[in-house]
Amino acid sequence: MEFVQNFPFICIILSMFSAIVSFILPGKAAKYLHIGMVTAVLVLSAGTLAYVAGTGESYTFMMGQFPAPWGNEIRVGVLEALMAVIFCIIMLLSVFGGIAHVEREIQRSRKNLFYILLDLLLASLLALIYTNDLFTAYVFIEINTIAACGLIIVKKEARTYVSAIRYMVMSLVGSGLFLIGLSLLYGITGHLLMTPAKEALEKIIAQGTYHVPLVVIMVLVVIGLGIKSGMYLFHTWIPDTYGYTTPTCSAILSSLVSKSYIFLMIKIFFRVVGFDSIISSHLVNIIFVLGLIGMIMGSVAAIKENDIRRMTAFSSVAQIGYIYMGIGLGTTAGVVAALFHIIVHGITKSQLFISIAGLSDVSDGKQDFHSLKGAGFRCKIAGAAYTAASLSMVGMPFFSGFVSKYLFASSAMTAGSGRLIAAWIVLGVSTILNTVYFMRTVITIYTPVDEEMRKVHGISPSKTEQAAMAAMILLNVVVGVASTPIIRALESGLAMFG
Repeated sequence: MEFVQNFPFICIILSMFSAIVSFILPGKAAKYLHIGMVTAVLVLSAGTLAYVAGTGESYTFMMGQFPAPWGNEIRVGVLEALMAVIFCIIMLLSVFGGIAHVEREIQRSRKNLFYILLDLLLASLLALIYTNDLFTAYVFIEINTIAACGLIIVKKEARTYVSAIRYMVMSLVGSGLFLIGLSLLYGITGHLLMTPAKEALEKIIAQGTYHVPLVVIMVLVVIGLGIKSGMYLFHTWIPDTYGYTTPTCSAILSSLVSKSYIFLMIKIFFRVVGFDSIISSHLVNIIFVLGLIGMIMGSVAAIKENDIRRMTAFSSVAQIGYIYMGIGLGTTAGVVAALFHIIVHGITKSQLFISIAGLSDVSDGKQDFHSLKGAGFRCKIAGAAYTAASLSMVGMPFFSGFVSKYLFASSAMTAGSGRLIAAWIVLGVSTILNTVYFMRTVITIYTPVDEEMRKVHGISPSKTEQAAMAAMILLNVVVGVASTPIIRALESGLAMFG
């Protein structure tokens, strides 16, 4: 085994070890340790991506060198390594983009706890990306949930406690349904490692036995992970969760946490159940319909909002609907489009929440549209970052969101006439609705105001935060302009997935 093959395991252990060490560190030292750790994980993940892209093959890493079915494994391919790189970049920029808010809004005694939770969150995200063991996935789902809840309430406000309780209740329901599904899967296959479980399921499907239990398992897994990722009908926890915590937490929760559950769902579809079985069970039809409804209803709810953060939170419901719509197309091209949108939404949504914090800071900390008039003049970099992210969400050329919508439209052409018509109509309507609420906000922050209103009312973002916003704009444009290598990596990674 080559040393580079140890990198994914080292990344997970490094994240968890940083959380342990941070318990005895003051907040400032914990911050530097977290930034250094994420940077190291990013470098190791980039090395892993270069290695698997060069070999063109995935590989498994056995914990303690114990083979299946006794040992635990992680599995590494282009898709997993690419997601790890993107997740690390987003987390790093989100931390830098809201670093001054952490200093102001979190009590000194809780600052090291904040970075401990971020360390644990990154460890759980990496584990969900790489794990080849279903029960390990469940364990890190719970770690992910606990860390996310801690990040919500670390600000210590009444609204954040309510949000955390709502999030915890919904997440526990989702986790419980997922665990029941795993228990049933173990009962009929005798395996928790993904590869042996898939081999056992292939025999069961060929024999035509356990048809009803298998459908129940798939439904439980989809609903469980759908609740945790914010699929429409199960999205009610999203507005408060993203709307009231610190900007860094809002950026990370909206861009990374929910996407990790969707990525795990795709992994189970391809690596355990088999995507053909998902299609034949007609479960993709339900996913497709819920995705389409989410695209419309999330945007409608966003239009009704007068609070910019809650509006942006509701737009996440619509964007998650895009991802589920892509999966629901029931084609490899649709899943590639969904995976690309996971990246796009992760980059753009973090950019939106960080830039909103800058706009609010120069508007006496207020978030309603009336108070935000002229905010783009008071903080130029935040206005530019919000405008760029809004144009990306609308689907303007040269931004990542344009490529994403193009992929959805083109992949729908391979999914049959019924899905094609429905997808194109909803894509068009959703784009119009996106334009309504995002461009309304852009117009608001650039509404001409008198000289007094152009003056900063509040605190300007720090130089670090401004640099993070500029980097986010650049990243969004780079992904939009140089999307071809990313799409090819997603296609080759998905081919390795099975």
